[in-house]
Amino acid sequence: MKLVRFGEAGAERPGLIGADGALRDLSGVVPDISGVALTSEGLARIRAVDPASLPEAPADARLGPCVGRVGNFIGVGLNYADHAAETGLRIPREPILFNKAPNCIVGANDDVMLPKAEQRTDWEVELAFVVGDRAYNVEPEDALKHIAGVCVCNDVSERHFQTERSGQWVKGKSSPTFGPLGPWLVTLDEAGDLDSLDMFLDVDGRRMQTGNTSTMIFKVPFLLSYISSFMVLDPGDVVTTGTPPGVGMGKTPPTYLKAGDTMRLGITGLGEQTQNVVNFSEEAGAHRAHAYPSGFDIPR
Repeated sequence: MKLVRFGEAGAERPGLIGADGALRDLSGVVPDISGVALTSEGLARIRAVDPASLPEAPADARLGPCVGRVGNFIGVGLNYADHAAETGLRIPREPILFNKAPNCIVGANDDVMLPKAEQRTDWEVELAFVVGDRAYNVEPEDALKHIAGVCVCNDVSERHFQTERSGQWVKGKSSPTFGPLGPWLVTLDEAGDLDSLDMFLDVDGRRMQTGNTSTMIFKVPFLLSYISSFMVLDPGDVVTTGTPPGVGMGKTPPTYLKAGDTMRLGITGLGEQTQNVVNFSEEAGAHRAHAYPSGFDIPR
């Protein structure tokens, strides 16, 4: 299934893309693509519905983030061997984990806003997975049973904040709009081989990143197992799994985003995103944080 959330920011409705390509409204089946709806039971309930029986949504509806009310938004750093090589850093012995603020999440085609005092804002096309059934101390061989689906993520990063302001990477990863997700949440039965998905990212029509998930150092099942050995992962939590080579900081000379740029990125079978880069606005930043609240409707 391809699950979506559509409508105005902060008031998205659940939906799915039918086999005919039409966007259908799931509001009568589940309250949102979040929490309980993402568990095995919730997805089974959605699968039992005939998409043709659902009302069509407006063809021009905005697609919001493909998952709502995210509790944990976790990133994995330096998880592609070819990306580690371009940065000149060693391949990590264990996954490097960092947090992104859940309220940085936006829709796949929403604007990306440069933060105040930014100096080096960068792009990162990534495969993200969304937790379905609650996971704690899960073995790798059981990990996929705890994943609701996968999606495209642009792990937008301010490198000056991340690398030169000391402390944790979260500083450079969490500004408003730094987490575009979607357009779709694709369930694993339709996502293809997670170890062989092509990825790309363009800036103003120029190809910056070309990669494939085959060069991931730590694969999706291991990552869920590893993270769940330290913390509980709840339904709707998002883990974005690292980026292939071609980021701005790895260019010669380094190249970063500026207002007026347009990013286009995608992963085979998971759809594409397009974002316009805009200058910082205090009002817009406050609006974004308000429009994407975190929250919990998960089984405890």
